[in-house]
Amino acid sequence: MIARSMPRFLNGLAAVAAMLFVTGAGAQEVKHYRFAYDQPRNTGYSIAGDLFAEKLKELSKGTMIIDQYPGAQLGQEPQVLQLVKAGDVEFSIISSANTATISPQAGVMSLHYLFRDEKHVVKGLADPRVFEALRTMIDETTQGLHVIATGSQGVRHMYSRKEIHNVGDIKGAKVRVQATATEDTMFPAYGAQTVHMPFGSVYTSLQTGVVDVAENSINVYLVNKHYEVAPVLNITEHEANNALVFISDKLWQSLSAEQKGWVQTAANEISTKEPAKAFELERTAAEKLKKMGVKIVDNVDKKSFAAVADPYLDKLAKELGPHAEKVKDLIRSIN
Repeated sequence: MIARSMPRFLNGLAAVAAMLFVTGAGAQEVKHYRFAYDQPRNTGYSIAGDLFAEKLKELSKGTMIIDQYPGAQLGQEPQVLQLVKAGDVEFSIISSANTATISPQAGVMSLHYLFRDEKHVVKGLADPRVFEALRTMIDETTQGLHVIATGSQGVRHMYSRKEIHNVGDIKGAKVRVQATATEDTMFPAYGAQTVHMPFGSVYTSLQTGVVDVAENSINVYLVNKHYEVAPVLNITEHEANNALVFISDKLWQSLSAEQKGWVQTAANEISTKEPAKAFELERTAAEKLKKMGVKIVDNVDKKSFAAVADPYLDKLAKELGPHAEKVKDLIRSIN
């Protein structure tokens, strides 16, 4: 009887020991952290969340767990930025354009035709010099949060009820844009009127005619069903759909040196892997839209837009500030 009971007794001791090991020491305590973004799953933002969560769990041996909050569950991007600054949300991925609401120089990443093509975007976002310049820009121009990675949702295109073949086709059009000095300069330069609103209001505004045109990446256009109210997707490629990944300073200061290393290494997975995966999503989304019967205008005269935009590259970067100028110069120097 004693011999038969011994294995159970030993197993019980092992289970108790394991529980004490996990919960006893502070470094071994399992903690959950919120990672918020305003796009649904199956977007570049969720790719970033998954890469980060998986790597951080692996490096921390399961003691640092990321809980993702997609689809603006915790608020639109400007609101989430404030939550991260306050320490109420630990991590987020935010468009560089909306980042300009707390650090105006971040608007440099929204300069039209700053990036030459897809390869330039992927290479630029992974460049350590660009990342360091962006991190320094945020640290020196705002408080409460830090940049730990760069991300992408491809490049932005204009969509509407009518075809756009050249810059003249948007003259007088009401275009929903992100609220940055860059957008408010560039679209009027094209002859359009700018309209600001939260992303969540874009669908109904297109539907009711509050705006004539909106602009975003192909996959964002697809997953948010904007094609239902703006069935023509015009491939303008006017702006890289860049994003920055943030950690709250409140959390950062509470982490040990080892934990900070885990967080940064996990974040590096986003900078090096997510942009290419985002562009893969873009191509898949375009194929789905074609099969659904969405009109895709892929012969847009982009040179007509670039001819207007190019003179503004240096001018706007300089007006934004020295950090913006440095980021612009670094990106343009990448071959």
